[in-house]
Amino acid sequence: MARRYDSRTTIFSPEGRLHQVEYAMEAISHAGTSCGILATDGIVLAAEKKTVSNLLEPGVSSEKMYLIDNHMACCVAGITADANILVNNARLTAQRHQFAYQEPIPVEQLVQQLCDVKQGYTQYGGLRPFGVGILYAGWDTQYGFQLYQSDPSGNYGGWKATAIGANNPAATSLLRTEYKPEITLKEALNLAIKVLSKTMDSTALTSDKLEFAYLSRSKGQVVFHVLTREELDTVIKNAPVDTTTPTDS
Repeated sequence: MARRYDSRTTIFSPEGRLHQVEYAMEAISHAGTSCGILATDGIVLAAEKKTVSNLLEPGVSSEKMYLIDNHMACCVAGITADANILVNNARLTAQRHQFAYQEPIPVEQLVQQLCDVKQGYTQYGGLRPFGVGILYAGWDTQYGFQLYQSDPSGNYGGWKATAIGANNPAATSLLRTEYKPEITLKEALNLAIKVLSKTMDSTALTSDKLEFAYLSRSKGQVVFHVLTREELDTVIKNAPVDTTTPTDS
């Protein structure tokens, strides 16, 4: 039955479903796990990198983490090429707001405008939904640190801790159990290590399979920092959890 209604995003099935949008969400579930954790003094973004081949030259720029504006960054899971288009759109939107009003765009306003674009790709013929899920981390003067998640349908929501990508139900369950409102940035890094150690398919956590970043404030300025391999090795080594996955046993 579904095959009769999945050729276009503009056709509802008799059950009221848009199959192409659901297929886009399914594409995200095959990507590496990404999680975001809101702490009292910042936000941690963590992601699993899917290594295609050992012969592939590692890129200079981050594969999963993107800086949108001085006060906002994001982490993606899904089709990277689709993510590049959306990130460029978000950067342009942020700069237009800065030019027009001489102040940084509020975090939720930027998320909402980007989700309006994503929703448009589910409503018009000849377009396909973006096959990427995004975690947004930002800070503004009105609400402080904020963490949002959006999906290909254009829906978004604010979260204290969330996960997208492969094994996200297990990651979300662990976050629900371990997360505390008073968590600090350092504790959030350790929690992200614990989450990925339980959801990744590899036998042990190594810096070449992970990307970590955090958003914090220092001397009145928002700071976004992507951890280097050396810094990530130190975090993994000092994490108070077993960084080997259950497949070792």
